[in-house]
Amino acid sequence: MDERVGVVVMTRDRCQELMRTLQRLRELPERPPVVVVDNGSCDGTVDAVRSLHGWVRLVPQPRDVGAVARNIGVRLLSTPYVAFCDDDTWWDPGSLSAAADAFDACPGLAVVTGRIVVEPDGREDPIVVELRDSPVPTPPWLPGPALASFLAGASVVRRDAFLDVGGFEPRLWLGGEEELLAADLAAAGWELCYLPAATVHHDPSPHRDPTLRRRVGVRNTLWFTWLRRPAPAAFRRTVVVLRGAPHDRTTALACWDALRGLPWLLRSRRVLPSHAERRFLAVEQQQATSTARRYVG
Repeated sequence: MDERVGVVVMTRDRCQELMRTLQRLRELPERPPVVVVDNGSCDGTVDAVRSLHGWVRLVPQPRDVGAVARNIGVRLLSTPYVAFCDDDTWWDPGSLSAAADAFDACPGLAVVTGRIVVEPDGREDPIVVELRDSPVPTPPWLPGPALASFLAGASVVRRDAFLDVGGFEPRLWLGGEEELLAADLAAAGWELCYLPAATVHHDPSPHRDPTLRRRVGVRNTLWFTWLRRPAPAAFRRTVVVLRGAPHDRTTALACWDALRGLPWLLRSRRVLPSHAERRFLAVEQQQATSTARRYVG
């Protein structure tokens, strides 16, 4: 049993996938404590967890609070490091201990993102190439390439660092919510990296709304860009996002959603310090040409 890492699982209306993920987590040699935060499921998920997995801590929410579910779970755990799972992802045996070892060895490290394997084929997710070849300058003490952002469902965080910067922003809900948190961690002096020694499996659930995901994802990318990037960089990134997204009603609605948040954005805008902004400057070309990160649906 490795008492250094707990796991937070976020779920909504994916009972079958969640049961498989919990069984995988229960079989891990690290035996991590697990918190399941249910975002208002209506498919019997809560009853199934209570009857089949009484060993987990279940926290039902009356409505879908998005990524805030992870904030809730992190606060409930007392382990120094917290791994995230979605209901359709799970960690390889030994991966949580590998992440904990990396954190123990690197006090300035706040987030590690693992190698992502897509099931049922067992192939690497295309995003892994971009993580492995990250252009962000890497300090020699990091156990893997430095990153500008991360993928929440495939990452482990240092609990204190996560809570110190406030966790995930509630207004972003779910979809591209990691970028703002990553920026605030970098601004506070923390490092993020890709850790090939940790592997997470992803068997994408068919129960998803790709149109809604794109709408929210475009909105959140625009919001982050104008919340934290200097104006010239924000203009460049906005052009890249809108050129790459399909020119249709969903993208138009995403832009409208972004504009409706303008009063909040102006109140909350806080340009990154130069050392954090350099991380996002380093990945601009990679973001513009990425084939793994596309707004589809």
